[in-house]
Order: sequence, then C-alpha cells, then structure tokens
Amino acid sequence: MKPEIFIDGEAGTTGLVIRELLRERSDLSFISLNAAERKDVTARRNALNSCKLAVLCLPDEAAREAITLIENPNVKVIDTSTAHRVSPKWVYGFPEMTSGQVELIKKSKRVANPGC
Repeated sequence: MKPEIFIDGEAGTTGLVIRELLRERSDLSFISLNAAERKDVTARRNALNSCKLAVLCLPDEAAREAITLIENPNVKVIDTSTAHRVSPKWVYGFPEMTSGQVELIKKSKRVANPGC
C-alpha cells in the first residue's frame, strides 16, 4: 500500500507547488478534498487523521487549528507556515543546521519547514 499524503491547503500557491513536485512519484498516493470539503472541519479532520503525512500549506492560524484536528499519533506533519518554527515540540526542517539534524527530521512526527 502506498503512503498517503494530504496537503492541507493544496489549492494555494505553496500547496500547488508541492503537489506538482510530487506529481511524478508513483510510490505515493494523495488524499484530496474538493472545493466544498476544504472548509468542512469534519472532512479535513478525516483527511488529516487518515494520511501518513500531512503537509500544512496554510496561514499560521489555520495551521495551528489543523494541528488540533489531528488525533492519530502516527501522522507525520510538515508545516510550511511560521506557526511552529520556534516551538520546542517541533523539529526545524533545516538539515544543514547541525550534524544530527537529518536524523531528527527523519524521526520527528512534527517538522517545521524553514521559510525564505
């Protein structure tokens, strides 16, 4: 079974770019919500809890809200917003930062993506 990825905010600029970068990956499958479901909390909660990897491509406040919807401890989250970049419960997703950063990123269930 292919790992499922849910890009919360896939219709926005960052989400579209990430989806395009992963488009050719035949080893992955994607959970997508239609336009009406994107604002439906229940649909988002279901998608966030049924995927292997959730990529949050949302404004800060929406990213914080999305985290509260995740109840499945097995879901790995990559947040592209600034909401969790300095949180001690999140690993900063910058592999060159320290000698052990790559392993921290691999093992962590919560990764804050570095910005520009």
